[in-house]
Amino acid sequence: MKTVQQLMLARAEAGTVTVSPDETVYHALMLMANHNTGAVMVVENGHMVGIFTERDYARKVILMGRCSLDTKIREIMTRELLTINPETTLEECMALMTKWHIRHLPVLSEGHLIGIVSMRDVVQAIISKQDETIQDLEKYIMGQGYAR
Repeated sequence: MKTVQQLMLARAEAGTVTVSPDETVYHALMLMANHNTGAVMVVENGHMVGIFTERDYARKVILMGRCSLDTKIREIMTRELLTINPETTLEECMALMTKWHIRHLPVLSEGHLIGIVSMRDVVQAIISKQDETIQDLEKYIMGQGYAR
């Protein structure tokens, strides 16, 4: 089973996008757009204190009639986080995301934020692995790629 660490190495991401809880929602949305991501981690004094997602924006800003230009991240961020570690398998990630209806999992190593894994990352990796398995089975059935 592929692990989060293997996924993160294959992705070779430049780093996790973070914001301060004192930043505005508008600033966070600009970062999310610039980095093509659906979530940013909220970090204060080097410690992860929450996550801000597109879902937070839709449910806690737009539907509540707030303005993204003056609403602070700390007012609407999700504080209770489910986290994973680099050794977590992608299957475990999928199970957690499905059970808790979440799309992003922060990755911690020795208590420090080292990345974030999205549902898209997990699904793409699982589909890729399944495609490889199917190709291997087809080769096996056709007698290709094996010594005779």
